[in-house]
Amino acid sequence: MTIDLTGFVKTYDVRGLVGSQLTDDVVEALAAGFIDEVGAAGHDVVVGHDMRDSSPGFAEAFVRGATARGANVINLGLCSTDESYFASGSLNAPAAMFTASHNPAAYNGIKFSRAGAQGISLDTGLAAIRDRATEYLVSGIPAVAETGTSATRDIITEYSAYLRSLVDLSNLRRLKVVVDAGNGMGGLTVPAVLGTAAGLPELPIEIVPLYFELDGSFPNHEANPLEPANLVDLQKAVVEHKADIGLAFDGDADRCFVVDENGDPVSPSAVAAIVALREINRVRASGDSTVVVLHNLITSLIVPEVIRGAGALPRRTNVGHSLIKDIMRESGAVFGGEHSAHYYFRDFWGADNGMLAAMHILAEFGSQDGPLSAISARYSPYAQSGEINSTVSDVPASLNRIREAFDGRGTVDTLDGLTVSGGLIDDTALPPVMGETREFWWFNVRPSNTEPLLRLNVEGGTPALMAGIRDEVLAIIRQN
Repeated sequence: MTIDLTGFVKTYDVRGLVGSQLTDDVVEALAAGFIDEVGAAGHDVVVGHDMRDSSPGFAEAFVRGATARGANVINLGLCSTDESYFASGSLNAPAAMFTASHNPAAYNGIKFSRAGAQGISLDTGLAAIRDRATEYLVSGIPAVAETGTSATRDIITEYSAYLRSLVDLSNLRRLKVVVDAGNGMGGLTVPAVLGTAAGLPELPIEIVPLYFELDGSFPNHEANPLEPANLVDLQKAVVEHKADIGLAFDGDADRCFVVDENGDPVSPSAVAAIVALREINRVRASGDSTVVVLHNLITSLIVPEVIRGAGALPRRTNVGHSLIKDIMRESGAVFGGEHSAHYYFRDFWGADNGMLAAMHILAEFGSQDGPLSAISARYSPYAQSGEINSTVSDVPASLNRIREAFDGRGTVDTLDGLTVSGGLIDDTALPPVMGETREFWWFNVRPSNTEPLLRLNVEGGTPALMAGIRDEVLAIIRQN
């Protein structure tokens, strides 16, 4: 069989159409290539899968390819992506998670990890896995002399207990929480972690469930809370139930989005700032003198300001989860936050965990009086555009036009695309006091890795500053 895997083996994971791109044969070959790349013959390897119709069969195909190359497979069955990271970290074993995250039902994919939940990207092994798999599709997968074994293991109770050991929710004021699982894996993990489904003690939390039924056809809405249309049901339910907070998880439940008691979204940057402050205070109380916290270059300026205000060191990074996981390890960072609602924790092997971020928000909010909207406002002092995608015919030409238009108007850097910063941006600034206005703006334009797209993010000290820069840059990008 000859098949081109480059179209769906992407920068950080495998993601493609079921049947035309991802097939059982392709999965077996990728599994064999994975075992070879991580040197897992004779060792344990973890596999888990989400609720998509194709996922159980693909997990079985993975077992065939992995055991043929000598690995002993621990099959987790249905699980969230961060459960697979927990298994990889706690068992110190490589892992493969079958999911297409927030993509529509026609897609599936694989998120690979080295032992200890360490990410794998094209530059750190995924290209080699792809190339080995391509060879195996042509020549067949040769079985090693001592083939591997397969066994099942349910880790939901261990996973839930571990998260509760990291964030104590037992002494909160009672909270009513609406959770939209989007028919994804949050329907399994939320009752276990925040409820009693895993046999853990009851918490002072009343869960109002939305779409907890596991259904990979996504009958209610796509499991992508980054799109505002997919938050509408949660926003309505929070108001109707007079709830304190709303949480929305994506399909594989590794990202969590938050809405306040009015149904208004709490920006991922605000969540990152709140969680960063909690983690900084925790580790400083235990004696750590130098604390590093990561934030990608698209998060609000409030994030590094809060980090500095707490006496820690902010470190700006590219966008991308495998890269950030690597930097988490290299730097010893206690926490990392992205604009896309990925949140990374040193105590979770440097991997991302949306549930753990949600628990921090519940702990912070539930330990004080007042509505969530008031807390959110303190950590959302600036105006943000959100990510705006534009299809362009010539990406380099568009970027050159932007450079020329802003020549001499601000500071330019090229970390992950093009960023231009203007006005009074101070790299030593602390968080503003309530009501303080700051005259600054910045924007970042990043090319897509896979499509002829430019992604624009803008922030300004005031809505007018943000809107002016946003409209100017968009007009340049969309010139014919």
